[in-house]
Amino acid sequence: MWPDNETERDFLNFSGVADTVAEIIVQARSRPISIGVSGAWGIGKSSMIKLTRSAVAAREKKDGANKYVFVEFNAWLYQGYDDARAALMDVIAAKLEEEAETRETAIDKVKSLAKRIKWLRAAKLAATSTVSMYFGVPPAGAIGELVGVGKQIWNEGLGKEIIDPAKQAASDAAKEGSGLLNPKEETSPPKEIQVLRDTFEQTLEELGITLVVLIDDLDRCLPETTISTLEAIRLFLFLKNTAFVIAADNDMIKHAVRKHFVGVSDDLLVTNYFDKLIQVPIRVPQLGTQEVRAYMMLLFVDNSELSEGDKEKIRSAMIAQLRQTWQGKKVDRAFVQSLGVKLPGPLVGQFDTAERLASLMTTASGILGNPRLIKRFLNALSIRMTISKAQGVSVDEAVLAKLLLFERIGDTAAYADLVKHVSADTEGKPAFLKEWEEDATAGRELEMKAPWTGDFVKEWLALSPPLYDTDLRGALYVSREHAPLITPEDRLSSDAAELLSALLDHPEVANSLKDRLTRVARIETTVMMDRLLERARKEQEWGAPPILNACIALADADPVQGPRVAAFLADRPSQQIQPSIVPKIRDRTWSGTVLDTWISAVGISKPVKNAIKQARENGHVAV
Repeated sequence: MWPDNETERDFLNFSGVADTVAEIIVQARSRPISIGVSGAWGIGKSSMIKLTRSAVAAREKKDGANKYVFVEFNAWLYQGYDDARAALMDVIAAKLEEEAETRETAIDKVKSLAKRIKWLRAAKLAATSTVSMYFGVPPAGAIGELVGVGKQIWNEGLGKEIIDPAKQAASDAAKEGSGLLNPKEETSPPKEIQVLRDTFEQTLEELGITLVVLIDDLDRCLPETTISTLEAIRLFLFLKNTAFVIAADNDMIKHAVRKHFVGVSDDLLVTNYFDKLIQVPIRVPQLGTQEVRAYMMLLFVDNSELSEGDKEKIRSAMIAQLRQTWQGKKVDRAFVQSLGVKLPGPLVGQFDTAERLASLMTTASGILGNPRLIKRFLNALSIRMTISKAQGVSVDEAVLAKLLLFERIGDTAAYADLVKHVSADTEGKPAFLKEWEEDATAGRELEMKAPWTGDFVKEWLALSPPLYDTDLRGALYVSREHAPLITPEDRLSSDAAELLSALLDHPEVANSLKDRLTRVARIETTVMMDRLLERARKEQEWGAPPILNACIALADADPVQGPRVAAFLADRPSQQIQPSIVPKIRDRTWSGTVLDTWISAVGISKPVKNAIKQARENGHVAV
């Protein structure tokens, strides 16, 4: 298993981009700079941030430049709990205080900076309010309420009907801000902002540092938080000896800007505003087949039994080789084996899996070379292999990977058709794929019918290993949370199998299937109920989950199944039962026993018991 965390180890050949960002920061030579690292969700922006930090730190050692001090800020963590502007300034002030104490210099400057930030927070300058509007102050990211505003407005003689809503807020702000600054000082928001900027700049100068602020997950934030964070940078912090690296999807930031300028349809305004916030936009490169193959192989290496030294030797060699792929160099199993590291047998097999899957992982619409999605795919594969070993089911990893890929990306109807053919075959083989797989492998034209159509299907059919002569029952068994494996022993007709699949995939429409369900033989409805209850056991809350509709519909069609549903419900943990289940089952003839069980049970909640009593008083419970 691989955790979904950012890393300082380069698995994606992003070091070159990180080095470029670091060079821009160094070449700025203390001038303020803002760099946007853009890319889609899961593409590796957070890892790029980590690599950039390492690249900047490495240049400091190499060039002997001013010491770089790093602050990492995740605006998403503060959303809904704190104002992003104030939180960002607090985090920076705390970091500078730590540096000042370590260096034993600029301590007074840092304390003054922290005091002014607290004043701004207490005076609510980081927020927009009606008081700001009364003064004609720009509401978005400029200034907010000021200390003593209530007295000033009152003395100017504004009407009581205007001042009352604002007076209390201003008074509260004054109380919060009292004692933070010298009460004799004449102060106003513009003055305080300028003094804060001056103090901040002087602090960095006295400490002799360049502050590098790394902002991540900004595209996860709501537009208000996004703009709030960016404007804090421009208004308070964008000064000499600062650099800001902002990881976010450009399109998401532009969306936030449009929301900020609501009603403004001018895209040029949005672009200009964006360009002022982000001076240097850099996009995380899209992965090609070589990078995807290398990434998967490195993930397998990272999970192997190799020593840390051998792992790092392979990683560094593969990244160096990736930088030469434009010259025709390849990163594959043969290259890794040429490095002189003794590879375990299972790892070699996993390399083969990576080579087979790389092309489809790069081009398939459901993944498109996205590192996070690739990692999740491999985690799902690892989980199913673990399940197969735990249950003693023999499954070939390459076969399971091919099936999992089709399950994740292919047409759901085609996958259901595959399961149906495997279930119907006495040896569990999808023999109907034989001609298609042979033609696809040979590069011949395929004549396909729905749902077996599309470019993905053709590429998938050509993927090794071929499946037409492989018993897939074990692989489908460990994948059965997505599709039921119905063996010939289950004795289901094609109509019953189709109905079961519909009940499992779309239980919300179960009522529309009642007429067809009444025509199913009892021996088959018993098997079908087995499958439904197997799925129902995964539910953790019993109010009105969709699977309950399927169980009720089948019990209505075959009354013999009713007591089975009642026994199943009576056996659910008491804390899972919700009042909304009572109206769903109260009219059924089999509901009496389960309702009796619940109303007398100690652990059943009072609302559930009240719902049962009310149903009985209104005569809704069947007898």
